[in-house]
Amino acid sequence: MQHFSQTGESRAAAVRPKLHRNFPNNVALKMSRQQDEQGVVLTAYTSNTEAVLIAKEEQTEYLGASRKTGQYNVQRSKGSGKAPYQRCSSQDSLDEQVMVDYFKELEIIQHSGDAETQEDEQLKVADEGEQEEAWLMEAGLATLFDESASGGEDSIALLSTLTRTQAAAVERRVETLKQTLRKRNKSYTVPDVREIFKPPPDSQSKQDEAGSTDRSGSSKLEVEGMGNGAGPDAPGGGADAETDINLEVSFSEQALIYKEGLKVTQPQSEADDRLPDFRVSQDKTGQTKVGDLSAEDMKKVRRLVLIEMSALFDTCGIEVKAHKALKVKVRESGLFGVPLSTLLDQDQRRIPGTKVPLILQHLISHIEEQGLDTEGVLRIPGAATRVKAVCQELEHKFYEAMFPWESLKQHDAASLLKLFIRELPYPLLTVEYFYAFISVLKLPTKKQQLQALNLLVLLLPEPNRDTLKALMEFFQRVIDRKDRNKMTLNNVAVVMAPNIFMCKGFRSKISEQQEFAMATGTANIVRLLVRYQNLLWTIPKFILNQVRKHNTENQRKMNRDRAVKKLLKKMAYDRERASDKQEKNNEADGGFIRVQAPQFSMVSMAVQLTEDLKASDVLARFLSQERSVSVRREDLCLYEMGGNIKERCLDEETYIKALLELNPSAEWVIKSVQH
Repeated sequence: MQHFSQTGESRAAAVRPKLHRNFPNNVALKMSRQQDEQGVVLTAYTSNTEAVLIAKEEQTEYLGASRKTGQYNVQRSKGSGKAPYQRCSSQDSLDEQVMVDYFKELEIIQHSGDAETQEDEQLKVADEGEQEEAWLMEAGLATLFDESASGGEDSIALLSTLTRTQAAAVERRVETLKQTLRKRNKSYTVPDVREIFKPPPDSQSKQDEAGSTDRSGSSKLEVEGMGNGAGPDAPGGGADAETDINLEVSFSEQALIYKEGLKVTQPQSEADDRLPDFRVSQDKTGQTKVGDLSAEDMKKVRRLVLIEMSALFDTCGIEVKAHKALKVKVRESGLFGVPLSTLLDQDQRRIPGTKVPLILQHLISHIEEQGLDTEGVLRIPGAATRVKAVCQELEHKFYEAMFPWESLKQHDAASLLKLFIRELPYPLLTVEYFYAFISVLKLPTKKQQLQALNLLVLLLPEPNRDTLKALMEFFQRVIDRKDRNKMTLNNVAVVMAPNIFMCKGFRSKISEQQEFAMATGTANIVRLLVRYQNLLWTIPKFILNQVRKHNTENQRKMNRDRAVKKLLKKMAYDRERASDKQEKNNEADGGFIRVQAPQFSMVSMAVQLTEDLKASDVLARFLSQERSVSVRREDLCLYEMGGNIKERCLDEETYIKALLELNPSAEWVIKSVQH
């Protein structure tokens, strides 16, 4: 920010030339202030065709504007009595002064010239009925509107795992699709929604049992402070109710209990809202992070998360319009302006297993090696002409390892990193979920906003999710050095928000008023993504339990449908397996589990089972006896395999006995894992 020492009209005269130089449309900023008040709040944004600067007092300051520049009406809030805000002094609110950086960044994006290098028409709202059809297909429920679709048995197994709010979300979309197809006189056979979840006669007792479980879950929620309106803003809601995140009960079910408790609030004001220190209560069966599950189980996770995310928004009465990506002409090679999938394909041909684009990794590493202590890193832009030249040089020399990294200035590297993000032909947050991310702040409580972000992160395609995670981790490392680089959480959020959210295909679709209204909101979303990243990449336990139930149902059907002709062929093998299983059960009954380590010299080991035995204890026992381990301790993981899960890398704080009760048929395997 630039400050001026002049007073009255002389000060206005000093500012006016700069104002006209920066705003080609002769648009200026108008500020009204009250001398007896302290805090500053942006209250309005209006366009003007003349450059007008009202500077009637010494505190008047020049504010950077957006790419569609206009006027800001600024008023002071009463009675705070606090000293004026200083950069980097707040982590909890987005002050007017720090928000200036947002609009400066927008202006930089406009003048950088990259905004118009490609077709800007990429976001299209799905047609009536098209949205529901695409949703059901993505959720693996295509058989509900197309009897010829494959996966009917799997759909039935999935439906059997749903909660009441999740089932309601499915029913709503099936009913909407049914009405749309009737209008179009289509011949598709869409079942009545009442038939979708109608239990078979022999499963009525199971349904009653499930209902009892749901009721007990609701009771548990009420005890923990979520029921009866004891949410974050409810009277009598203690500190635990404010900061605890419950991953065992469906988020949409929690939202319904909150709503039914008559604690229905308007979305909170984000400008002065503090970020609580949310915590997740320890689960004896261990937390599950993205990457801990097999690809097969992650596919089930994604389907269930889509249903849960929709159920959460439905429960809160928020409609999210789905968009679809239009096919546009994109670059098929290079570094900037290339789709993530294409970029990773060419990177993986050079380094197999690459999950984050190599160019982004190199830019992050370069800034961390030499620039984390640079004041204003990410905020102060590099020279535009130099950044453009470096970009072209990288395109030609990066893969040949001939680029002179030692000559790259830190602010230029940061500008290149931001350029890479906003030049992606499809947004990092994807076209499909872009507006869902923006709608997160409509949820009534900070906890629900965080839960929605958790679900949306899990919905992202793997390349987008991994790249977003690498960025959030980098931003946190920048913030960790804020005492030197003057970049707090708020500073990073307001600078990066326009680069993440003002993506191609979106810039031309919003008015300047909408752009202004989005500024604080998108910055707050980035704040949440950075601040709570350790939680957001966690798979909620209730989703994992639904996957376990799904796998159990599928296994039961497979066992029932096996052909008799295979029986004789497998009898000898089954007898051998039964003997092994009996031996394993005898070991467990005798207080031991059998741990396999097939890639090491000690391929099997018996470990005594106790109440406090953790996965870390099993690994320590193995390392104390295995002499030929060539991998690092942090690269070893104890896996839960088989039973009701395909494969799961265990959190080292997992209690084995508690997990064995959840999955009694599991086997335990030690393997090295690539991080």
